[in-house]
Amino acid sequence: MGACVCRMNPDNETMSVSSASISRPASAGIAMGAARKNRPLCHETIRWRSDVPLTEGQLRSKRDEFWDTAPAFDGRKEIWDALRAATNAAEGLDFQMAQAILDGANISVPNGYLTECYDELGTQYKVPIYCLSYPINIVKEENGRDSPAEYSEPVDGGTEIFLKLRISSTMTDVKLPVYSKDTVGQCKKKLQAAENVDACCQRWFYSGKLLGDKVPIDECSIHQGYVVQVIVNTEHYNHDNSTSTAHALAS
Repeated sequence: MGACVCRMNPDNETMSVSSASISRPASAGIAMGAARKNRPLCHETIRWRSDVPLTEGQLRSKRDEFWDTAPAFDGRKEIWDALRAATNAAEGLDFQMAQAILDGANISVPNGYLTECYDELGTQYKVPIYCLSYPINIVKEENGRDSPAEYSEPVDGGTEIFLKLRISSTMTDVKLPVYSKDTVGQCKKKLQAAENVDACCQRWFYSGKLLGDKVPIDECSIHQGYVVQVIVNTEHYNHDNSTSTAHALAS
Protein backbone atom coordinates (compact mmCIF):
# COMPACT_ATOMS: atom_id res chain seq x y z
CA MET A 1 0.00 0.00 0.00
CA GLY A 2 3.03 2.30 0.31
CA ALA A 3 2.19 3.31 3.89
CA CYS A 4 4.99 3.96 6.36
CA VAL A 5 5.57 2.01 9.53
CA CYS A 6 7.72 2.76 12.57
CA ARG A 7 9.80 0.20 14.40
CA MET A 8 11.84 0.59 17.54
CA ASN A 9 15.32 -0.87 17.39
CA PRO A 10 17.28 -2.09 20.42
CA ASP A 11 18.94 1.33 20.79
CA ASN A 12 15.55 2.99 21.32
CA GLU A 13 15.55 4.87 18.03
CA THR A 14 12.64 5.22 15.65
CA MET A 15 12.91 4.75 11.90
CA SER A 16 10.32 5.20 9.18
CA VAL A 17 10.52 3.40 5.86
CA SER A 18 8.14 2.00 3.33
CA SER A 19 6.29 -1.04 4.62
CA ALA A 20 6.53 -2.56 1.15
CA SER A 21 10.32 -2.47 1.22
CA ILE A 22 11.41 -3.15 4.79
CA SER A 23 8.88 -5.14 6.81
CA ARG A 24 8.83 -8.92 6.57
CA PRO A 25 6.93 -11.36 8.79
CA ALA A 26 9.18 -13.78 10.66
CA SER A 27 7.49 -16.77 9.02
CA ALA A 28 8.42 -15.49 5.57
CA GLY A 29 12.10 -15.40 6.53
CA ILE A 30 11.95 -18.99 7.75
CA ALA A 31 10.20 -20.14 4.58
CA MET A 32 12.91 -18.66 2.39
CA GLY A 33 15.61 -20.83 3.98
CA ALA A 34 18.58 -21.44 1.77
CA ALA A 35 16.74 -19.94 -1.23
CA ARG A 36 16.50 -16.56 0.44
CA LYS A 37 15.70 -13.80 -2.01
CA ASN A 38 18.21 -11.08 -2.70
CA ARG A 39 17.27 -7.58 -3.79
CA PRO A 40 19.48 -4.81 -5.18
CA LEU A 41 20.57 -2.30 -2.58
CA CYS A 42 18.06 0.52 -2.33
CA HIS A 43 19.47 3.79 -3.69
CA GLU A 44 17.95 6.07 -1.12
CA THR A 45 18.91 7.25 2.35
CA ILE A 46 16.74 6.11 5.24
CA ARG A 47 15.47 9.10 7.20
CA TRP A 48 15.08 8.58 10.94
CA ARG A 49 14.90 10.51 14.20
CA SER A 50 16.86 9.69 17.33
CA ASP A 51 14.84 9.67 20.54
CA VAL A 52 17.87 11.21 22.26
CA PRO A 53 19.45 13.90 20.03
CA LEU A 54 23.07 13.09 19.20
CA THR A 55 25.96 15.34 18.30
CA GLU A 56 28.05 14.36 15.30
CA GLY A 57 30.90 13.33 17.59
CA GLN A 58 28.60 11.13 19.66
CA LEU A 59 27.22 9.52 16.51
CA ARG A 60 30.70 8.75 15.21
CA SER A 61 31.70 7.24 18.56
CA LYS A 62 28.55 5.14 18.63
CA ARG A 63 29.24 3.85 15.13
CA ASP A 64 32.87 3.05 15.91
CA GLU A 65 31.83 1.18 19.04
CA PHE A 66 29.36 -0.96 17.08
CA TRP A 67 31.80 -1.87 14.30
CA ASP A 68 34.56 -2.62 16.79
CA THR A 69 32.41 -4.96 18.89
CA ALA A 70 29.92 -6.54 16.47
CA PRO A 71 32.28 -9.26 15.15
CA ALA A 72 32.88 -10.49 18.69
CA PHE A 73 29.26 -11.54 19.20
CA ASP A 74 28.10 -13.36 16.09
CA GLY A 75 28.89 -13.91 12.43
CA ARG A 76 32.17 -13.82 10.54
CA LYS A 77 34.61 -10.93 10.77
CA GLU A 78 35.16 -10.76 7.01
CA ILE A 79 31.41 -10.31 6.50
CA TRP A 80 31.26 -7.56 9.10
CA ASP A 81 34.22 -5.86 7.41
CA ALA A 82 32.45 -6.05 4.05
CA LEU A 83 29.24 -4.66 5.56
CA ARG A 84 31.17 -1.79 7.09
CA ALA A 85 32.80 -0.96 3.76
CA ALA A 86 29.46 -1.21 1.93
CA THR A 87 27.78 0.97 4.54
CA ASN A 88 30.38 3.70 4.18
CA ALA A 89 30.22 3.55 0.38
CA ALA A 90 26.41 3.83 0.46
CA GLU A 91 26.54 6.75 2.88
CA GLY A 92 28.89 8.46 0.43
CA LEU A 93 26.21 7.80 -2.23
CA ASP A 94 28.47 5.37 -4.11
CA PHE A 95 25.79 2.70 -4.36
CA GLN A 96 27.53 0.94 -7.24
CA MET A 97 30.59 0.33 -5.05
CA ALA A 98 28.41 -0.74 -2.13
CA GLN A 99 26.59 -3.27 -4.31
CA ALA A 100 29.88 -4.61 -5.68
CA ILE A 101 31.17 -5.14 -2.13
CA LEU A 102 28.01 -7.02 -1.16
CA ASP A 103 28.11 -9.19 -4.27
CA GLY A 104 31.80 -9.94 -3.81
CA ALA A 105 31.20 -11.16 -0.26
CA ASN A 106 28.05 -13.13 -1.24
CA ILE A 107 25.88 -11.04 1.07
CA SER A 108 22.16 -11.04 0.35
CA VAL A 109 19.86 -8.15 1.24
CA PRO A 110 16.25 -9.42 1.14
CA ASN A 111 14.68 -6.04 1.92
CA GLY A 112 17.05 -3.88 -0.12
CA TYR A 113 18.39 -2.27 3.08
CA LEU A 114 21.52 -3.07 5.07
CA THR A 115 19.48 -3.27 8.27
CA GLU A 116 19.02 -7.00 7.55
CA CYS A 117 21.61 -9.05 5.67
CA TYR A 118 22.63 -12.72 5.29
CA ASP A 119 25.81 -14.47 4.28
CA GLU A 120 25.88 -17.54 2.01
CA LEU A 121 25.51 -19.80 5.07
CA GLY A 122 22.26 -18.10 6.08
CA THR A 123 23.69 -16.28 9.10
CA GLN A 124 21.84 -13.06 9.80
CA TYR A 125 23.62 -9.72 10.24
CA LYS A 126 21.83 -6.58 11.42
CA VAL A 127 23.32 -3.13 10.92
CA PRO A 128 21.73 -0.52 13.21
CA ILE A 129 20.08 2.46 11.57
CA TYR A 130 22.52 4.92 13.14
CA CYS A 131 25.34 3.34 11.10
CA LEU A 132 23.52 3.93 7.82
CA SER A 133 22.63 7.62 7.90
CA TYR A 134 22.52 10.72 10.06
CA PRO A 135 19.34 11.30 12.10
CA ILE A 136 17.25 14.24 10.96
CA ASN A 137 17.64 15.80 14.42
CA ILE A 138 21.44 15.63 14.55
CA VAL A 139 22.95 18.29 16.79
CA LYS A 140 25.71 20.25 15.10
CA GLU A 141 28.39 21.28 17.56
CA GLU A 142 29.33 24.90 17.90
CA ASN A 143 32.11 25.89 15.49
CA GLY A 144 31.92 22.40 14.03
CA ARG A 145 34.21 21.06 16.78
CA ASP A 146 33.94 18.00 18.95
CA SER A 147 35.64 17.49 22.28
CA PRO A 148 38.79 19.55 22.89
CA ALA A 149 40.80 16.36 23.46
CA GLU A 150 39.88 15.15 19.98
CA TYR A 151 41.20 18.15 18.08
CA SER A 152 43.73 19.74 20.44
CA GLU A 153 47.16 20.39 18.97
CA PRO A 154 49.88 17.91 19.97
CA VAL A 155 52.84 19.08 22.02
CA ASP A 156 55.28 17.50 19.55
CA GLY A 157 54.11 17.89 15.96
CA GLY A 158 56.57 15.34 14.61
CA THR A 159 57.89 15.54 11.05
CA GLU A 160 56.05 17.14 8.15
CA ILE A 161 54.63 14.69 5.61
CA PHE A 162 52.24 14.88 2.67
CA LEU A 163 49.09 12.76 2.55
CA LYS A 164 47.52 11.89 -0.78
CA LEU A 165 43.77 12.15 -0.29
CA ARG A 166 41.04 11.18 -2.74
CA ILE A 167 37.84 13.12 -2.02
CA SER A 168 34.66 11.23 -2.95
CA SER A 169 32.49 14.31 -3.52
CA THR A 170 34.77 15.67 -6.27
CA MET A 171 36.80 12.53 -7.18
CA THR A 172 39.95 14.64 -7.06
CA ASP A 173 43.28 13.88 -5.42
CA VAL A 174 44.75 16.37 -2.95
CA LYS A 175 48.19 16.46 -1.36
CA LEU A 176 47.74 17.69 2.20
CA PRO A 177 50.73 18.76 4.34
CA VAL A 178 50.37 17.45 7.90
CA TYR A 179 52.61 16.42 10.78
CA SER A 180 53.20 12.82 11.77
CA LYS A 181 51.89 13.46 15.30
CA ASP A 182 48.68 15.09 14.03
CA THR A 183 45.55 13.09 14.75
CA VAL A 184 43.18 12.17 11.95
CA GLY A 185 40.70 14.65 13.45
CA GLN A 186 43.22 17.46 13.17
CA CYS A 187 44.01 16.48 9.57
CA LYS A 188 40.30 16.66 8.77
CA LYS A 189 40.32 20.24 10.01
CA LYS A 190 43.30 21.01 7.76
CA LEU A 191 41.50 19.49 4.79
CA GLN A 192 38.45 21.59 5.65
CA ALA A 193 40.58 24.74 5.60
CA ALA A 194 42.25 23.77 2.33
CA GLU A 195 39.30 22.36 0.36
CA ASN A 196 36.21 23.68 2.18
CA VAL A 197 34.99 20.20 3.07
CA ASP A 198 33.36 20.21 6.50
CA ALA A 199 35.40 18.03 8.88
CA CYS A 200 32.18 16.66 10.39
CA CYS A 201 31.22 15.20 7.00
CA GLN A 202 34.54 13.40 6.36
CA ARG A 203 35.28 9.71 6.94
CA TRP A 204 38.85 8.59 6.17
CA PHE A 205 39.74 5.09 5.00
CA TYR A 206 43.08 3.44 4.29
CA SER A 207 43.39 -0.15 3.04
CA GLY A 208 39.66 -0.62 3.72
CA LYS A 209 39.98 0.41 7.37
CA LEU A 210 38.24 3.40 8.94
CA LEU A 211 40.72 5.79 10.55
CA GLY A 212 39.48 7.03 13.92
CA ASP A 213 39.66 10.75 14.68
CA LYS A 214 41.88 10.31 17.73
CA VAL A 215 44.52 8.15 16.02
CA PRO A 216 47.84 9.89 15.22
CA ILE A 217 48.88 9.75 11.58
CA ASP A 218 52.14 7.96 12.39
CA GLU A 219 50.10 5.09 13.86
CA CYS A 220 47.96 4.65 10.72
CA SER A 221 50.81 2.93 8.80
CA ILE A 222 50.13 4.97 5.66
CA HIS A 223 52.80 4.25 3.05
CA GLN A 224 54.23 7.18 1.12
CA GLY A 225 52.37 7.78 -2.13
CA TYR A 226 49.42 5.55 -1.19
CA VAL A 227 45.91 7.01 -1.32
CA VAL A 228 43.68 7.71 1.66
CA GLN A 229 40.03 7.64 0.66
CA VAL A 230 37.96 10.52 2.06
CA ILE A 231 34.27 9.67 1.95
CA VAL A 232 32.19 12.83 2.20
CA ASN A 233 28.65 12.62 3.50
CA THR A 234 27.27 14.87 0.76
CA GLU A 235 23.66 14.60 1.89
CA HIS A 236 24.44 15.97 5.35
CA TYR A 237 26.83 18.57 3.87
CA ASN A 238 24.22 19.80 1.36
CA HIS A 239 21.56 19.85 4.07
CA ASP A 240 23.72 22.11 6.25
CA ASN A 241 24.48 24.40 3.30
CA SER A 242 20.81 24.62 2.34
CA THR A 243 19.85 25.43 5.91
CA SER A 244 22.51 28.16 6.13
CA THR A 245 21.38 29.64 2.83
CA ALA A 246 17.74 29.62 3.94
CA HIS A 247 18.66 31.42 7.18
CA ALA A 248 20.72 33.97 5.25
CA LEU A 249 17.85 34.68 2.86
CA ALA A 250 15.38 34.95 5.71
CA SER A 251 17.52 37.53 7.50
